[in-house]
Amino acid sequence: MKHKTIIEPFRIKSVEPIYVTTEEEREDLLKKAHYNTFLLQSEHVIIDFLTDSGTSAMSAEQWAGIMRGDESYAGSKSWERMQNAVKNLTGMDYILPTHQGRAAERIIYGYLGGKGKTFISNTHFDTTRANIEFSGAEALDIAIDESNDTSLIHPFKGNINTQRLKDLILEKGAQNIGAVILTVTNNSGGGQPVSMKNTREVSDICKKHKVLFLLDCCRVAENAYFIKHREDGFENKTYEEIAQEMFSLTDGAVMSAKKDALVNMGGFLALRNKKIAQACTNLLIITEGFTTYGGLSGRDMEAIAIGLKEIFDPAYLRYRIKSTAYLGEHLHKMGVPVMMPIGGHAVYIDAKKLYDHIPVDQYPGQALACELYLKGGIRTVEIGSVMFGKYDENGKLIPASMELVRLAIPRRVYTQSHIEYVIETFQEILDYKQKVKGYKIVEEAKILRHFTAHFEKIN
Repeated sequence: MKHKTIIEPFRIKSVEPIYVTTEEEREDLLKKAHYNTFLLQSEHVIIDFLTDSGTSAMSAEQWAGIMRGDESYAGSKSWERMQNAVKNLTGMDYILPTHQGRAAERIIYGYLGGKGKTFISNTHFDTTRANIEFSGAEALDIAIDESNDTSLIHPFKGNINTQRLKDLILEKGAQNIGAVILTVTNNSGGGQPVSMKNTREVSDICKKHKVLFLLDCCRVAENAYFIKHREDGFENKTYEEIAQEMFSLTDGAVMSAKKDALVNMGGFLALRNKKIAQACTNLLIITEGFTTYGGLSGRDMEAIAIGLKEIFDPAYLRYRIKSTAYLGEHLHKMGVPVMMPIGGHAVYIDAKKLYDHIPVDQYPGQALACELYLKGGIRTVEIGSVMFGKYDENGKLIPASMELVRLAIPRRVYTQSHIEYVIETFQEILDYKQKVKGYKIVEEAKILRHFTAHFEKIN
């Protein structure tokens, strides 16, 4: 008998209590946090969908590995195990361990970037863009046109626009392209996957013009799931084999291991080019640590090595993708405008459609993030004009291409009843949507303002 019910392919061995706040409490707490969900204390959050980064529940094997951690400064056994796991996955010779993904970004983009350089991606995420722009370079997003239509069904909305890529390389000059970066899955574009066909086309273009091609691979296993089930020719390959093929098309990779390596801290930079690797190694030693631990303890490296194997377990990946889809599809049926089709790690709400009475310069995404916390104690994050908006020379907002709110689901953390609670909360969101007002920013940083900005309600 083939069962229809998708169960969690694990047993819960340890639990963390949740303090259930009242709506009156949450109203006061949100005001004290200046209506910024990043500034809330985790103890005051019932369901935390702020991010899937570093929030996974580790397995019994990972905890066992932590006890085995070799904390030697140089050449530890834990480093050997992590290095072997990353080499096996990426096929690359030069592996640099870092304390998380943005440290690897700072190293590689700091080296490759600088004034006059251009980086091209399907969509740069916030820290990627920040590291590139901090170096003086520019970051351009060229996802396919279908990516901006949240209601459109397309199997690989995360794909890069290859014709636009060719045009930009000719326009900017190949020598001025710092790198082409393919983010899988495309987080800022609604968690949408990238096809192998598109990856191969990008690889061929980069090879032809001698442009460096990098993979932002923090959700590469989830992307492999979509390739296996949506792209012809991959039905009989394992998820790990699909990921290995994707890496084989690139010159290097940056990974925040806090996502698809199922750990709370860690990352790496993997490279094929010895000269680039040597330059990045010098930066690693200056800023992170010695080459065989970077910014990591031995126990972290053990957990990463194990997590990079566990993530490709077919039962786990099926549960992961199907459980995320369960939430997204139920919201869609209720009339909540969501990014379709549902991605792997998160459900994205189109706040501009939900709150069509709130103009973009009053940040409908931030309004929804606040309402979700007020109504249900659910913490989420805006991925729209708060995160990616810019100002023109007159101080007028240049809005982001979409106004999304991301419900990023931590791996192996929440049960079915938690998801049902979220669905119930959205019914209340729908019932009261016309009463919701926008917000204005009253304090912000110049870079990555969404982390620390202060907001006020517009009455």
